[in-house]
Amino acid sequence: MGAGKIRVSTWSSSAICFMLLLFIFFLQLALLSDVSIWKVKLWRVLSLSQWDIISSSKPVTCDRSHDAFDICTVNNPTLFDPAQSKLFTLGPHNWAQPHLPVKIHPYPCKNDKGAMSMIKPVTLFSSPPKSPCLVTHTSPALVFSAGGYTGNFFHEFNENFIPLFITVHTLYPDRDVVLVITQGATWWFHKYAELLSSFTQHPIINPNNSTTTTTTHCFSSATVGLMKHGPITIDPNQLPDPKTLVDFCAWLKNIFIGPGIFPSGETKPSLTLVSRRGNVSRVILNQEEIVRLAEEVGFNVRLLEASRNKSMAEDYKLVHTSHVLLGVHGAGLTHLLFLRPGTVMMQVVPIGLEWASKTYYGKKTSRVLGLEYVEYKVEANESSLSEKYGGESLVMKNPAGFHRGDWSKSRIYLREQNVKLNVTRFSKYLTEAYEKARAFMDKALFN
Repeated sequence: MGAGKIRVSTWSSSAICFMLLLFIFFLQLALLSDVSIWKVKLWRVLSLSQWDIISSSKPVTCDRSHDAFDICTVNNPTLFDPAQSKLFTLGPHNWAQPHLPVKIHPYPCKNDKGAMSMIKPVTLFSSPPKSPCLVTHTSPALVFSAGGYTGNFFHEFNENFIPLFITVHTLYPDRDVVLVITQGATWWFHKYAELLSSFTQHPIINPNNSTTTTTTHCFSSATVGLMKHGPITIDPNQLPDPKTLVDFCAWLKNIFIGPGIFPSGETKPSLTLVSRRGNVSRVILNQEEIVRLAEEVGFNVRLLEASRNKSMAEDYKLVHTSHVLLGVHGAGLTHLLFLRPGTVMMQVVPIGLEWASKTYYGKKTSRVLGLEYVEYKVEANESSLSEKYGGESLVMKNPAGFHRGDWSKSRIYLREQNVKLNVTRFSKYLTEAYEKARAFMDKALFN
């Protein structure tokens, strides 16, 4: 009997609460002349019906365990406000739990304070937005920044395109994802339009588009950030469908050339020299002399000069048809990704840049890509630093002992050094590269 009374009492309390809420609802509806708030509430309810809610214990999850990158996921339908770089969840909300915003800098270089200071953070809210959705996408979003060191050819591949390749092939192998790029120069979007579009089936959301910055977008879910395996590296063991740097290079070839075999008919090996001109360092001061020397050895010499106005397809075809890529250590040597397997990568290593040369463009990277590798180490009398500091100085004799990891000191090897190559000594290395290039041509002829 007592239990029955309790059940009746409980039901009565619930009924009273429900009737009270219903009364408040109609009272607000009657009193408010501006019904926009009710339109927003109705939109939120209707918006959820367009997607299946992704099952997750939390609406926002983040993985910050990696050295180079952080990556966050909005596991429910989400609204992106490009003007504020904010993402809001649209799924069911547990108001009993605190809804603390989460910030992430979507650029895979998180331990580099200089780079990250240039990255605009994206804020993720596990609470509903105040703005309605103006454009609805049935696909998920991949949000990242093309800020940081973008503008440097090495970093564009190391922090943008290789991580993008890894992330898309890990999470969205069918390319059914909308790329949302929060930062990026107008020239960058034009130069790499063909490459960017290869990662997705959908139009790219570009912050430089005036319409985009004022338009809210809704997605079925969102990933913020890009995955990175290391410098110029793709680790097949970290992908569900194993891929390597060779697969990335094949991807590039398919974009800029397509399938097929290059027509033969070349009588001399082609050498492409990465020419560093203008207000830069690590210039070959006797470049004209080196070009003549290469021609005497037997090469057909072509120059590759960096330009934001040149199309990627133009540079790709120039390098891909080459038998040797030659240059002083620097961003331009990232073009080794355009070479055919079996051709030659020839790197000139200035004083103090042995580690960087080995790590980014050295024998290991060449071996992964199936390239022949020739390395020319600059001697003290070939470096412009010897004139400034003296050939017997600590700067020249022991670079590691001189800078001890201090960037303000180590930068002189990158920013203040030019080279004047010893023609007699360098000719031996050019001859080695020529013989390797000739062997490649002979093999291709018989295949």
